Amino acid sequence: MASKPHPPLVKKHSQTDLVSRLKTRKVLGVGGEDDDGEVHRSKISQMLGNEIKFSVREPIGLRLWILISAVLFTATALMALAFPNQLYEIIFELTTTRISIRLYGGALLSISLILWNGLYTAEKVIIQWTLLTEACYFGVQFLVTSVSLLEMGVLSNGAALLLLSEVFFLLVTLSYYHHLGRRPKKI
Repeated sequence: MASKPHPPLVKKHSQTDLVSRLKTRKVLGVGGEDDDGEVHRSKISQMLGNEIKFSVREPIGLRLWILISAVLFTATALMALAFPNQLYEIIFELTTTRISIRLYGGALLSISLILWNGLYTAEKVIIQWTLLTEACYFGVQFLVTSVSLLEMGVLSNGAALLLLSEVFFLLVTLSYYHHLGRRPKKI
């Protein structure tokens, strides 16, 4: 039996075939906007939530702000761990036990590690959580310091400066957090 020779295989160049590419992307569900307004270039980035375009929309000064915060948190933590009496006496002009100030220093050191991690990441969610952690810290510290000063009935210059700096840091951190949470305007 003689078999018929098969016609030569013709290779279809689907990568250059625009209609075929559009159909494939439609079937995969990529190329269109999702609920968050993100346009994913591949199914993998859609599934993993890869936000490559975030670096373009990063607020001006955000990395510098996180760096300044991380340095201040680390310096204050190390000062509280090494010189607990001096740190408390400078601000409140009172003496206290060393253990409470050292515990405070340990907590600050933990927050500073979060801030250092936020400085070197490109993930929007991690940066938002870093800023939220910092904002919560400053909000709680402002409330605790205010109540403590009201109970003591004493307001030293160091304590007033501490309260003002807490409010300043809280407002700047919340403004960066708010800016990151907004959706970018479409052009």
